[in-house]
Amino acid sequence: MVPIRDDRLPFLVKVHNWNRFNANTGGTLVEKCCHFFDLMRLFAGANPVRVMASGGIDVNHKDEIYDGKVPDVNDNAYVITEFDNGSRGMLDLCMFAEGNKYEQETSVVGDIGKGEGFVPENVVRFGSRVAGRDGVKTLIAEDERIKTLKLHHGSSYLEHLYFLASVRTEGEKVPAADLQDGLISVAIGVAAQLSIEEDRFVQ
Repeated sequence: MVPIRDDRLPFLVKVHNWNRFNANTGGTLVEKCCHFFDLMRLFAGANPVRVMASGGIDVNHKDEIYDGKVPDVNDNAYVITEFDNGSRGMLDLCMFAEGNKYEQETSVVGDIGKGEGFVPENVVRFGSRVAGRDGVKTLIAEDERIKTLKLHHGSSYLEHLYFLASVRTEGEKVPAADLQDGLISVAIGVAAQLSIEEDRFVQ
C-alpha cells in the first residue's frame, strides 16, 4: 500500500489565473498531483488498472470571478489507485490545510514492514512488523549536493542536475522518469478527475 497525504496551501495566483480552471490545467488531480501518482507507481513497481476518486470545491476560490467565471478546480480529494500487481495507492489531498506540521506524508507499507517520509522535515522512519513499534528507526534524509531546501526541498535542484547530465552525455545518462512515466502519471490524474465528474471507477 502506498498512501500519500498532501496537506497544503491553496493554489497561488498565476499569470492570467490559468490555474483556476480545469479547461486550462486538466484539473487539480492532473496539474497538481500527477507527480504523486508517479511516486505511487515507482513504489508499487506496477501500472494502474483502476482509479476511483471523490473530491470537491469546498473552501478555496469560491468568491473569485475571472471574466465572469467562478473557478472550478477541486480543493480536496481522495484518490484510490489499484495496480496490476495487487498494490493500492491512496492520495489524500487538502488544499486548505496550512495549519499543520507536515505538508506531505508518504508511506510504503508491505508484508515486511513500513517506511514513511515527512516534508518539510526530511524525516524518514522505517520499521518491520517483527520489531514492532519499538524497532522503528528514524533517519534525516540529507544529500550533500543540496545547499538549500528551497524549491521542493532540494528535489528541483537534483532534477536539474539529472537533466543537465542527460544533455551533456547526449542521452547516455537518462533521467529517473521518462516520457512513458509522465504519460501514465497524467493518465491517472485524468482518470481521477473523470471518476469525480462521473461518480464511478475508471479502468
